[in-house]
Amino acid sequence: MNFWELLVIGVGLSMDAFAVSICKGLSVRDLKPRHEVLAGIYFGGFQMLMPVAGFFLGYSFQGLISDVDHWIAFVLLGLIGANMVKEAFSKEEDCGCTDTSFGWRAMLPLAVATSIDALAVGVTFAFLKVNIWEAVGIIGVTTFVLSAAGVKIGNVFGAKYKSKAELAGGVVLILMGLKILLEHLGVLG
Repeated sequence: MNFWELLVIGVGLSMDAFAVSICKGLSVRDLKPRHEVLAGIYFGGFQMLMPVAGFFLGYSFQGLISDVDHWIAFVLLGLIGANMVKEAFSKEEDCGCTDTSFGWRAMLPLAVATSIDALAVGVTFAFLKVNIWEAVGIIGVTTFVLSAAGVKIGNVFGAKYKSKAELAGGVVLILMGLKILLEHLGVLG
């Protein structure tokens, strides 16, 4: 995978964290730069850790399933993306972050919850023999920037961008999964 493909995946994966960051921004009355930095560190950090864990998990099973790895990548990215699209159209308005705190007790569960998808993507990276360190660097920095921006956007504009972010992220992941499958089937060059 090249830089641009990894960047697109990073943006897609960061949309859950971006949406939650918007909600965190909504909950803050007196926004300070540290709020934006903390959101970026928590969400970006976990978006870096989870693909590494998934990569080594997938790498250990790679020899057993190398003939169908492209199908696994397609299914995993497709399911993650479809779930994000479904959440974007959900009528539920809860942001999942009623706690206005940016302390570890509030942020850690949110960071873990928004990075579970990245674990599955890490498994996919193992099958595709992606340079994991380059990938997690791009994903982490992208998520850091979008999460920090999300806090600011949420504080200024409100919740109107949350569902759009989830929809965009879901579509991106579905399209990346489809691209991987079509390349391995020889449809795309």
